[in-house]
Amino acid sequence: MAVDFQDERYSSTNSEKDDLKVQEVLETIADFDDPNIDRGEAMVGVLEDDSPYPEVRSAVANTDDPSIPCNSFRAWVIGLAWAILISGLNQFFFFRYPSVNISSIAAQLLSFPVGRAWAKVVPNVRVFGIQLNPGPFSIKEHVLVTIMATVAGSSAYATDIIAVQRVYYGQTYSFIYQWMVVMSTQLIGFSIGGILRRFLVQPPSMIWPANLVTCALFNTLHSQTYAGIGTRGGISRERFFFYAWLGGLLWYLVPGYLFQGLSYFSWVCWIAPENIVVNQMFGYVSGLGMSMVTFDWSQIAYIGSPLATPWWAEANIAVGFVFFFWLVVPSLYYTNAWESKYMPISSRTSYDNTAASYNITRIINSDASLNLTAYEEYSPLFLSTTFAISYALSFASITATLMHAFLFFRKQIWVQSRRSMHEQPDIHARLMSKYKQVPEWWYMIIFLLMFAIGVISIELWHTEFPVWAFVLSLTIAFFYVIPIGMIQAITNQQVGLNVITELIVGYALPGKPIAMMMFKTWGYITMYQALTFSSDFKLGHYMKVPPRTMFWGQVVATALAGTVQLGVQAWMFTNIPDLCNPTQKDGFICPNTEVFGTASFIWGVIGPQRQFSSGQVYHDLVYFFLIGAFCPVVAWLISLKWPNSFIRYVNFPVIFSGMGAIPPASALNYVPWAIVGFIFQYVIRRKHFSWWTKYNYVLSAAMDSGLAVSIILIFFCLQYPDNGTIGLHTIQTWWGNTVFSKTADGQYTALLTLPEGATFGPTKW
Repeated sequence: MAVDFQDERYSSTNSEKDDLKVQEVLETIADFDDPNIDRGEAMVGVLEDDSPYPEVRSAVANTDDPSIPCNSFRAWVIGLAWAILISGLNQFFFFRYPSVNISSIAAQLLSFPVGRAWAKVVPNVRVFGIQLNPGPFSIKEHVLVTIMATVAGSSAYATDIIAVQRVYYGQTYSFIYQWMVVMSTQLIGFSIGGILRRFLVQPPSMIWPANLVTCALFNTLHSQTYAGIGTRGGISRERFFFYAWLGGLLWYLVPGYLFQGLSYFSWVCWIAPENIVVNQMFGYVSGLGMSMVTFDWSQIAYIGSPLATPWWAEANIAVGFVFFFWLVVPSLYYTNAWESKYMPISSRTSYDNTAASYNITRIINSDASLNLTAYEEYSPLFLSTTFAISYALSFASITATLMHAFLFFRKQIWVQSRRSMHEQPDIHARLMSKYKQVPEWWYMIIFLLMFAIGVISIELWHTEFPVWAFVLSLTIAFFYVIPIGMIQAITNQQVGLNVITELIVGYALPGKPIAMMMFKTWGYITMYQALTFSSDFKLGHYMKVPPRTMFWGQVVATALAGTVQLGVQAWMFTNIPDLCNPTQKDGFICPNTEVFGTASFIWGVIGPQRQFSSGQVYHDLVYFFLIGAFCPVVAWLISLKWPNSFIRYVNFPVIFSGMGAIPPASALNYVPWAIVGFIFQYVIRRKHFSWWTKYNYVLSAAMDSGLAVSIILIFFCLQYPDNGTIGLHTIQTWWGNTVFSKTADGQYTALLTLPEGATFGPTKW
């Protein structure tokens, strides 16, 4: 049912009619019980012909001027320049440790003075009919530039396949093969995201909270005023942003370089550094993080800004963390489940039955296949308790997502499949409906082209990856995009498909590590890319960037960035001696490639059947598939009986997947994140709503961007020069930078120590 917002203004003298009209509108905003909807605030938005969500009103303008320049020569030059520069630099440092990453928010900040300088310096002339300087650098040009930079910001996941093939399997294929694999994995996700934008972008209930921080920064930099600020006094957003940005930039120098103990502020462990149990409970490195405090924004925002995620979603994650990691994990560990007492309670590493790091080279042949005899003589693979629980939660999240989507989102999916853009009950959709939309057949052409390129790459080169498995991986991604996308758009949390794709291919194609990496990439990254591009689509939707301009900007920047990344990677392997060697003299040891390669050994060579099948060490974890499917049914049944109770805020996919960043994340990244989220998204939002509306997202943008710039400055000024030897015997070794590493927590100490030559675990495997 479409509702016309513009037929008449609401009159306070006809309250019943007003209430009826508002209720009618609210029912069309979300065809599910949306926890983000607050009736009182939604009514304000509807009456003002604005978004029903105060979060959106505080960051996004409810007006548009189609005459503002966007698809300009200036925007394309700056955007593509960033796509080349950022993709090249990030790919170069991707192989180094320590590394630095030029984030999209840094590009967003740096693009602003570049665009302003262009407007001031470049003459306003036409060359071949193209206007070089259309006037002041506009907000829409800035958005287009930032989206191009965002596309190039992270290394294409498939470049790791190329690196692992070269380093671990001795397969150096042509640049054409590399290019086809990267383009296919990147752009298939783009095409799927475009096809499904009617479900994930156009509905007003799909708010994509992380984008609100970006929108607030755009509007702050360009001094836009809009509904949502209200009558709140105080300093302007621009000045507030500058103060917070400068403070964040300068402060990070302290926990990030001068006094790193403020980052790993496990103060209880400092008092009792040798008490193993105390360190396991309160430690931040290999413990459960009950110290609860850090002074480092990079640790707090490691899993995403706590100022962007709705509090009810943060509460789900916090409750899940406390239950699983502060109750279940200690219960399992101290009862020695899975022989866990011989390992640290929390670790990113896999272990053998002597409590040493698992030596994968002992069980593989020269062609990287499994040497079964050597495996049986060596050891099964063991995981720390938190690592094992993270797998269990990943299993649960997969089935919980499907069940939750069926029970709670099926009506929304059905309605949106038949609703056009101009019928959306949202001011932003109505404004965007005035622009020419991107036909879905454009996306279909890209999908078919990239599908064909993918088939060619796996068939003409030796990959052991059959076409049927390629199709299966894409089917998994397509099947999960809508339910995972809806959850992410509402909660700012994404359910990962990495573990389930590894599990499926491990059983379907055992002993084929290259095929395993490809299945995982096309299965997981296709979904990930689809949602990344959907998020960018929503950003363009909020900022009123013409859809066709967005389309070409994303496609061209993606193709260009992927090509540059492959070129840089090929140059590095040719010109940098001992690249990806653990002893490489300049730090180019390829830590991410090592992790990716190790995963290919564990899942593709050893295989899940030797870990999760009946009779294996971690077989019990597969029951979490059933737990994940059961829990949403319970929540749904309770909601039918008590629809207005707290159960409407319980989201089991978020509870199970919220800890998906563990490992490499730890309690350090969750506990302070939840505390900060509670302060800003619950306390301040409720008690000082006008302050929150005006400054919250600006503060988040300022802290994130200040941190991004500070990391870059510290790296290039203090860490990269002289190969990291600046302050080697002074600042790097003083108490404040070493205290957290000299505790039982920092040294990954296990509760039990094996006698020399002894082993633990089963005698046969």
